[in-house]
Amino acid sequence: MRDPNNLSPEDEQRLQKVLDRCPELAAARRHVGAFAHMIRDLRGDLLPEWIDRVHADNLPALHSFITGLHHDLDAVTAGLTLEPSNGRTEGTVNRIKAIKRGMFGRANLDLLKKRILLA
Repeated sequence: MRDPNNLSPEDEQRLQKVLDRCPELAAARRHVGAFAHMIRDLRGDLLPEWIDRVHADNLPALHSFITGLHHDLDAVTAGLTLEPSNGRTEGTVNRIKAIKRGMFGRANLDLLKKRILLA
């Protein structure tokens, strides 16, 4: 989906004609755009309200998506609210590298795997 602000005037007119003929498509476009804003602006607090609006419009194409969101709503809300961080992954990588450096030239790969898993 392209940013609606970057459409040429001709594309805007064509899009508007299509949306005027198909209200379901217009509603889906509106909901997808709102979800994109939640992602871009880290507004996970708006997710329950967005889900209610999608249910109110009765768009079957988005119902399976919403069902997937409900399976782990807390994680989805956190993902839409918190800044992304690789801190935990970076810490694990540093730990593995330290173990590897400490065992350099001493043992084979099998022992290194065991040390990493048991550390």
